[in-house]
Amino acid sequence: MPTKPETTLSQTAPPGDAMQHNDHGERLTRGLSNRHIQLIAIGGAIGTGLFLGSGKTISVAGPSVIFVYMIIGFMLFFVMRAMGEVLLSNSGYRNFADFAGDLIGPWAGFMVGWTYWFCWIIIGIADLIAISGYVAVWAPGLPLWVPALLTIGLFLLLNLVAVRLFGELEFWFALIKVVAIVALVVTGVVLIAIAFRSPNGDVASLANLWNDGGMFPKGFMGFIGGFQIAIFAFQGIELAGTAAAETKSPEKTLPKAINSIPVRVLLFYVCSLIVIMAVTPWHYASSDKSPFVEMFALAGLAGAAGVVNFVVLTSAASSANSGIFSTSRIMYGMAGDGEAPETFNKLSKNHVPARALMLSCVCLLPGVILLYAGDSVGQAFTLVTSISAILFITVWGFIVVAYLAYRKKHPERHAESKFKMPGGKVMAWVVLVFFALVIVALGFAEDTRIALYAAPVWYLIMIATYFGLVRRAKRRLVKPAQDKSAA
Repeated sequence: MPTKPETTLSQTAPPGDAMQHNDHGERLTRGLSNRHIQLIAIGGAIGTGLFLGSGKTISVAGPSVIFVYMIIGFMLFFVMRAMGEVLLSNSGYRNFADFAGDLIGPWAGFMVGWTYWFCWIIIGIADLIAISGYVAVWAPGLPLWVPALLTIGLFLLLNLVAVRLFGELEFWFALIKVVAIVALVVTGVVLIAIAFRSPNGDVASLANLWNDGGMFPKGFMGFIGGFQIAIFAFQGIELAGTAAAETKSPEKTLPKAINSIPVRVLLFYVCSLIVIMAVTPWHYASSDKSPFVEMFALAGLAGAAGVVNFVVLTSAASSANSGIFSTSRIMYGMAGDGEAPETFNKLSKNHVPARALMLSCVCLLPGVILLYAGDSVGQAFTLVTSISAILFITVWGFIVVAYLAYRKKHPERHAESKFKMPGGKVMAWVVLVFFALVIVALGFAEDTRIALYAAPVWYLIMIATYFGLVRRAKRRLVKPAQDKSAA
């Protein structure tokens, strides 16, 4: 694996140049406007985990799932604030892999970069499974592998075109999701206000949240079990910070993007789930069906259910498409830093990392096999989301640990910061303890326990690769250069 000498941040070029040029003099085209970035950031908070995964969380935790999403959103807000403070403390930081490598150690930057790449591949596979399930609603006789392969081919073609097309598509995809959730909340409020009675005889009322076994009908263990898949719904929330950090005025856009997280959680997650369980009692929830679709279906609005099915299909496609875009850029950047094969450090005539894009699409193919691994689409979805949940927790955990290292190594930067993390070190440790508890919760259920066995294998591979190959290769390149300078 060809590598470059290790560099310090003081030797690093400004973020724009460092990310746009490679060793061949090629340049990434920055075709994303602020309009694109803002909607992509908002759309990143509305993923497949909310539309499809919330059915699983509702069936496991009942109405207490509302508190599950609020707690996770609360904790991740502090993770994002920690990330924001560290990013703004040094203009040389391009993303959290950069500051993890600088503040914790080069090995941490390597692990965070590759783990984040792998996370998005896993998310892409989960979205692929969800897409096949949504298509099956309209074409039940169609083999599941057909829409899966067609989706992979479409994603590859879209991403091979100029980046501006990607930005425009994601802009409208995100807008569709936002409008759909707002419409769902408004519709739910109206149905509750008129005490709408569904074909099953259930009356839409907020009382449905506590009349059927209370707010915790599955007990404390059911409440804990809700965290297992709810955490997946928030994966990608850090995109708001990384996208804002690459704009011309990160000191303005980054705080705005991060501080809006609580509002997004309340609107997209809490409000939507409240109206869903108020209109359709929680015991109707199923891990194989989207509660967004089921709410309209049980209310007798079959036509609207078809529209919602299209929206959630669009959401899954948008999420997977964003994942392929992200993984290709991550791979391109790591190749430029000598932490991935050099062949991926090349651009096509359209100034996109075509080889990295093709690798990402090839890595999605296992998702086709997973469609037939379980008894249902829901089981396959739970399997991959559990693995990605642990890996994303790892990335978020590294962000918090890097923040603690930053406070220790650069107290003067923290003192001068205008965007300090609320709660400081105390909240950093609270978040780390919370992440540990979520990982323990994954071991309680059989369908998520397998992730606890799979994730450590990835960690061992990363550690062995860095210390066995990457670090040695970098040292071999650095030593001759130093000897030549001394001579």
